[in-house]
Amino acid sequence: MEKITSENMVYIDDAIAVAVKPRGYVSEAQAQNSFPDALEALLDPERNGHKLYPVHRLDKDTAGLMVYARTPDAAAGLSRTIQNGQLCKAYEALIHGIPEPPEGTLEDFLFKDSRTGKVYTVKKERRGVRKAVLRYKLIKTFNDKSGDGDTAGIGSPVSLVHIITETGRTHQIRVQFGSRKLPLLGDRRYGAGDNYPPVALCATELSFPHPLTGASMSFVVPFDYPAFDILA
Repeated sequence: MEKITSENMVYIDDAIAVAVKPRGYVSEAQAQNSFPDALEALLDPERNGHKLYPVHRLDKDTAGLMVYARTPDAAAGLSRTIQNGQLCKAYEALIHGIPEPPEGTLEDFLFKDSRTGKVYTVKKERRGVRKAVLRYKLIKTFNDKSGDGDTAGIGSPVSLVHIITETGRTHQIRVQFGSRKLPLLGDRRYGAGDNYPPVALCATELSFPHPLTGASMSFVVPFDYPAFDILA
């Protein structure tokens, strides 16, 4: 498990903290491998009661930008921002294959099996089903440069895509691409047959109005994936 250090912190003031969550950490507080708990220990090693309040989440297998509130008022403000659709998140991912068309919108109905935690696409709305919408754009397509072709578990081609989610559903990006036979690299749960953990998905952009001042806040981090160098 990657240790949380000051390098994970992107921005901090009296109301909010923006940081990069590594893969393997849970977004929520008071859980095993909790990212906000680890951040609290970093920011307040004496444990003087300074808390972080989660207001949104990333999957455990997904790395990237998150914002946490540092006060109840800031948490309430960020929650209103999310309800109003003003918290905008963008991702980059490596997927097997080439999306057609190279730019478009994916819409699906998703159902989460509470017994297994796995999410499935279904054909129509019913109880427990939620609509999922994302927009994507192909950035670049790569060939496998490992020298082993398909035997390396990646195959050719692999595409880098930029993704903007219009809804925030569990495993949304992974399920929507996987159901179209374009699974994310490393995502064996949703159809990838490769041997390259972790899941190649990162929340690279985050923007929102500041919960107290209303100022426009925008943050960008680079996409970082361990297997990327064999594709470049």
